[in-house]
Amino acid sequence: MMSAEDALNRLQEGNRRFVSGVRSVNAFISQMNRNDLLTGQNPFAIILGCSDSRVPAEIIFDQGLGDLFVIRVAGNIVAPSQIGSVEFSVEQYGTPLVVVLGHSLCGAVIATLEALERPAEGESCNVLSIVSRIRPSVESLFETELRDNPERLLHAAVRSNIRASVNQLRHGSPILEKLVSQSKLEIVGAQYFLETGEVSFFDRLPAVPHEHA
Repeated sequence: MMSAEDALNRLQEGNRRFVSGVRSVNAFISQMNRNDLLTGQNPFAIILGCSDSRVPAEIIFDQGLGDLFVIRVAGNIVAPSQIGSVEFSVEQYGTPLVVVLGHSLCGAVIATLEALERPAEGESCNVLSIVSRIRPSVESLFETELRDNPERLLHAAVRSNIRASVNQLRHGSPILEKLVSQSKLEIVGAQYFLETGEVSFFDRLPAVPHEHA
């Protein structure tokens, strides 16, 4: 079984190919051999990412069919259905790595910042449910000097929202929390930069030293 470290390295290598404009031969082969996946799947990583059409996980990580278990929702927020989806992949396929993938210029985060600055009436309750999940992670930023620098404020808000989702996955599910504590699962944050195509990983768990017999 692939380790979380190997899975992360594979994603990083794939992103480097994407930035360089190179496609993996394996990604093409997986499309031609899609019938091989009829009997099952074995995704090596779970990606909880934003629904933004500019951030398709399989493409920016240059992976093929069956490689990634992808969950997409505006603002890469974490709700019970997203936690359940992660639990499903981890339990069914033994996937060792979860990546919460946010991105620069995120519309959901921008909408949340705008709602904090200028609350509007008549907004869809469904859209507001997304904003309300992002709001706690960014609200305190308005109490800092970032309030006067929209560009830095947005960058910090995107990072803060990613970290909040990582924390919710690590501690919002007894199943996931146990696997993380046993070093059988790693949950990390990452940000995709629309401007460059690069993915930056952060908020990794410190390595747990192995005990010697």
